[in-house]
Amino acid sequence: MIRLFRQYFHITSLVFIIGEGLLIYGAIFFATYVIFHMDLELLRLQPLIWLKILLITVATQVSLFFNDLYEKKIGDNYIDLSTRLIRSIGITSIILAIIYFLFPLAMIGRWVFFISLIIILFFLVSWRLLYLLVTRRKFFSEKVIILGSSQLAQDIVREIDNRKDLSYDVSCFITQKKDRDMGDTFMGISVCSGFDSISDVAEAENIKNIIVALDEMRGALPLKELLRCKVRGINIIDGKSFYEMITGKLLVEKINPSWLIFSDGFVKSRTARFIKRLVDFTAALLGMIILLPFNALVALCIKLDSRGPVFFSQERMSENQKIFKLHKFRSMKVGAEEKSGPVWAADNDPRITRVGKIIRKLRIDEFPQMWNVLTGEMSFVGPRPEREFFVQKLAKKIPYYSERFTVKPGITGYAQVLYPYGATEKDAMEKLQYDLYYIKNMSLVLDLMVIVKTIKTVVLGRGAR
Repeated sequence: MIRLFRQYFHITSLVFIIGEGLLIYGAIFFATYVIFHMDLELLRLQPLIWLKILLITVATQVSLFFNDLYEKKIGDNYIDLSTRLIRSIGITSIILAIIYFLFPLAMIGRWVFFISLIIILFFLVSWRLLYLLVTRRKFFSEKVIILGSSQLAQDIVREIDNRKDLSYDVSCFITQKKDRDMGDTFMGISVCSGFDSISDVAEAENIKNIIVALDEMRGALPLKELLRCKVRGINIIDGKSFYEMITGKLLVEKINPSWLIFSDGFVKSRTARFIKRLVDFTAALLGMIILLPFNALVALCIKLDSRGPVFFSQERMSENQKIFKLHKFRSMKVGAEEKSGPVWAADNDPRITRVGKIIRKLRIDEFPQMWNVLTGEMSFVGPRPEREFFVQKLAKKIPYYSERFTVKPGITGYAQVLYPYGATEKDAMEKLQYDLYYIKNMSLVLDLMVIVKTIKTVVLGRGAR
């Protein structure tokens, strides 16, 4: 794995996506070359053709992204994979047809267009089958040893097993003493006892990484053995840090304050804050102007559908636990909580109006929050703004919950796009793990990734209640 802009990227995933882009580009170039019998000199004299090929490549990869074909987990269902690929090509055709209708000069040629799509489909299927073979057989994986048999160690193994794109191969567990519960093998992986054998096992197995996942390190950490491995060029990685790296969340129940204090991250420079605020202000101002006619139509629909005001305002907690008024389009009946008191929304909530169901599903009810962004109470990307009633309740039960208020809340957020709507304390705990990861690693690149995923979530109508 490599780290760029405070984000972890899996090398195999990057190679796969970039390689697929080059493959698509090459397929279109090949179709152009064959149909027009162009030589390289003629192509060189037509620079626009390279941009036309790039347009088809980008449209194809965007379609693949929206069909979940760049998701982290790789499926074994070849029928589903083939269906999604065919659907992606179909969507690409529609996107390009619209672009060509609006901008005829962008068209590369009718026959090139259709033949390119056929070649692309063949290349995509072949490329993805090859990728599945490489990841399943772990041809380019790095061998790792896991030190300890804790729950964290087991969680790491499950993540690696479920995520073939991680390209890690767990060689064995090494425990301090013989663990009767584990036996000679555990979760299909061999178990060795005795920390004095770490360096020997690492050398014999050609290990690249040792993951330290002990329940208690004080007095149990084999410093001499780990130092011997370190000076031999083997990476020694803390288990909690490794879990953060591969999952994109922090283990709230496992980490202690010292780990947070000494770990990388939580950088909030004045320059970064200024740039984030500038981007938020500019985007909110433009968004409010562009969406003004559409918002007026939404307001009319709400008014015709049910009695009550168009907007719904509610007190929420912002940065440093300051109270502010959050604004949304009203999606529930007036007086929805008069009898129940403060409660989270549920599936098929009877309090939601007919128009409310639509605007919540498409996240349209969130549009008025651009005013909160404009006034500096919120950001476009950040943790979900929560109500004081729930904050006081959750802060007593969930460790580090108050740390989520060290940044401004967002219209969308890292936790919102990676975890479905939560209405329980367990969900709040899970979302906090993502929120803390965002706060620890926040950057404009991460914000951009969240916004792209948000667009995908809205377009596909996922996760709303």
